[in-house]
Amino acid sequence: MSNRQIADKLNIKLHYVDAVLNLFDTGATVPFIARYRKEATGSLDETAILKIKTLNEQLKELNKRREAILKSLMEREILTPELEKKLLNAADIVTLEDIYLPFRPKRRTRAVVAREKGLEPLAKTILEQNYQLNPENEAEKYINPDKDILVVNDALSGAGDIIAEWIAESSIARDRIRKLFQEKGVIYSKVIKDKEETGIKFKDYFNWEENISRMPGHRVLAIFRGKNEGFLSVKIRPNEESALYLLDKIFIKNKSKSSILVYESLLDSYKRLLMPSIENEVIKEIKENADDEAIDIFAANLRELLMQAPLGHKNILALDPGFRTGAKLVCLNSSGDLLHNETIFPVGSSIVKAEEAGKRLAELCNKFNIEAIAIGNGTAGRETEEFVRSLKFPNNIIIVMVNESGASIYSASETARKEFPDYDITVRGAVSIGRRLMDPLAELVKIDPKSIGVGQYQHDVDQTKLKSALVTVVESCVNSVGVELNTASEELLTYVSGIGPVLAKNIVNYRTENGLFKSRNELKKIKRLGANAFEQSAGFLRISNAVNPLDSSGVHPESYCIVKDMAKDCNCTVKELIKNKEIRNKIKLENYIFETVGLPTLKDILSELAKPGRDPRKEFEIFSFAEGVNKIEDISVDMMLPGIVTNVTKFGAFVDIGVHQDGLVHISELADKYVRDPADIVKVQQKVKVKVIDVDMKRKRIALSMKRSSS
Repeated sequence: MSNRQIADKLNIKLHYVDAVLNLFDTGATVPFIARYRKEATGSLDETAILKIKTLNEQLKELNKRREAILKSLMEREILTPELEKKLLNAADIVTLEDIYLPFRPKRRTRAVVAREKGLEPLAKTILEQNYQLNPENEAEKYINPDKDILVVNDALSGAGDIIAEWIAESSIARDRIRKLFQEKGVIYSKVIKDKEETGIKFKDYFNWEENISRMPGHRVLAIFRGKNEGFLSVKIRPNEESALYLLDKIFIKNKSKSSILVYESLLDSYKRLLMPSIENEVIKEIKENADDEAIDIFAANLRELLMQAPLGHKNILALDPGFRTGAKLVCLNSSGDLLHNETIFPVGSSIVKAEEAGKRLAELCNKFNIEAIAIGNGTAGRETEEFVRSLKFPNNIIIVMVNESGASIYSASETARKEFPDYDITVRGAVSIGRRLMDPLAELVKIDPKSIGVGQYQHDVDQTKLKSALVTVVESCVNSVGVELNTASEELLTYVSGIGPVLAKNIVNYRTENGLFKSRNELKKIKRLGANAFEQSAGFLRISNAVNPLDSSGVHPESYCIVKDMAKDCNCTVKELIKNKEIRNKIKLENYIFETVGLPTLKDILSELAKPGRDPRKEFEIFSFAEGVNKIEDISVDMMLPGIVTNVTKFGAFVDIGVHQDGLVHISELADKYVRDPADIVKVQQKVKVKVIDVDMKRKRIALSMKRSSS
C-alpha cells in the first residue's frame, strides 16, 4: 500500500496524505497536526490523521515482511522473476503469505517424506488426470524396498500426500475457502464435559451456533473468554459440501481414474490441512475485529468520561463513604491542595456519632469556606448522600455524587504516594474524589485508563492495541482542553503534545526550583526541551495572567507576529484587540494570508482572541438521584428514575440509578425507533430519565427503558 493507496482508500487527496506523513517524519503529533497545520493537511481532523498513520504503519509492516520473504527466497536460490513480481504486487499480508506458503521452509510433513522417497513425479503425473493413465501401473515404477515403498498403494499414498499439500497451499483454493468461511462459516460452542457447574456464567453458550458474518463482537469475546477459561470448546465450520464443491471446481478435471485419486487427496487436504489452517485464520480475524470494535467503544466511552464538565476551581469537601470504617473526609482548596482530613461516621453507626458527624461537617464547611461537597458513589455512597442532604446546607453549597471508579487504583499508586507520602490510601482516595469533581480530566489522567471502568472485555482484547488507543484518546482530550503550565501535574503534562514523561518531570522540577512560569518562551530553558518539543507543545500550554496575554490562549507562538500585525493595523494593543469585539470585527483576514498561513489558521486565531484559552467542555450541571432510592430493594417495576450513563456497549447502555447496581437499557429499549448503535443515542456521563421494566433480585439485574412510549 503506497501513499496513493492510502489516499484512495480514505478518499483523501494524495498531497494531504503526503503532508501528514511528512509531518509525522519530523516528529509532529496528531493533535499538533490537526490544530496547527490545517493548511498543509486540508484541515483534516484527528480521526482522519490517525487513519493515515495506522494505514502507513500497516504498510511498513507489510513491506518489512515482504523484504524478509524475498531475502529468504534469494538465500535459498528459489526466487524467480515471476514469483518476485507476485510478491511485490501483493497488496495485503494475507495475499503475501498465501503466495509464500508453498515456498516456506517446512517441518517433516507427510508430503516431505513422500518427496524424499522420490514420489513427486508420480504426484505430478496423477494431478494431470490423463484419461489414458493407469495410476496403478504408473505407481509400480516407484516400488523400492530401500525407500520403504513395498507395494503400489505405498506409492499412491505418498503421491496423494504431496497432492494434498499442493491443494492446501494453492492461493486460489485458500482464497475461495477463506471467503466461504467468512461468509457462511458457523461458530459452534459447547460446554466441556463436567464443567457445567463451574462454568455456569457461560451457560448461554453451552450449546450455541451462529453465522460468524452476523455475530456481534461482544458475543465473540464472550465465547472466546469461555474457551480461554477452559469451559467451552469452540470451532468454526462452513458447510462441508460447499467447501468440497469449490475445491472440486478448481482441481478435478474429469472422471478418469486419476481424478478419483485426486478427489481422495482433496478430501484429505481439506479435512487435515486446509480447513484447520483457514479456521485458525478466521478465528484470528473475527477475534481481531471483535477486539477493534470493543476498543473503539472503550475509547469513545473514555473520551466522554474525560471530557465531562468540570466544576472548576472551588473549595471542596470530599467524602469517601463507608459503613463500619466510617467516611474519610478531606477538605481541599480551590487549587486542589489538601488542607484537612479526618474520619466521620454519618451512617452505619450510632445516632450520637451521626449527630457528631453532622456538626463536624457544618464546622468544616464554615472553616474552609466550602463551596461543594463531593461524595463517592461506592459502598454507603447513597446513604451518605442522603445524610448530607438532610443537613440543609446553605444553597450555595452544592452536593454531588462522584463516580469513584479507579480511585482505589490511584490511591495505591506510585503517583499517589509521591503526592501524599505522609497519608494513607483512604486519604488519597478521598482527595481523588474531590479533585474529580473539580477537574475530571486532570485527575483521571493519573489512573491507567483500563481501570476507569468504561469498557467491556478489556482483559480479553489485544492489550497493546488497547493501550495505544486509550493513550491516543487521553492525549487528544488533554490537548483539546489545554493545560495550565503553572499548576499541571507531571501526569497531565506527560500527555501534552511533544512532552512525554521525561520532559514533564523536567518541567515540574524547573517550576519547583524557579517558581511559576512567566512566559511560554521560558519553556526553552527546560532541560532537553528542544526546538521541536517547543513547537509541538507550546500552543497547548497556558499561562494564566502572563505578561503576554497570548500565552494564556491557544494561539501558537509562531503566530504571535500575525496578532501583533493585526493589532498594529487596528491602532491598538494586543490586550485591547482581545477585549474589544468591535475592533476584531474590522479585521480582514485575507490581508494576513501568506505562504504557510491561510484562512483556517487565521479563523482559529480570531476565535482564540474572542475567548482566550476557552474550555471546550460543557458547563457543569448539578445532578441528584431520586430520594429514598438507595438500594435495589427500593425499586420496583414502572418506577421513573433519573440516572447517569456509566457505560455504552453495542447491545445497550448501563445506567447508574443510585442503587449500587447499574441497570441495563437494552438496545431495543433505548428509543421508540430502531437503533443501530447505542452510541448514536446516549454517551457516557449523560443524564437520562429511565423506567424500570424488570428487577431480578436473585441475579441483581435491573432492566430499564428509555422509550417515550413506556414513560
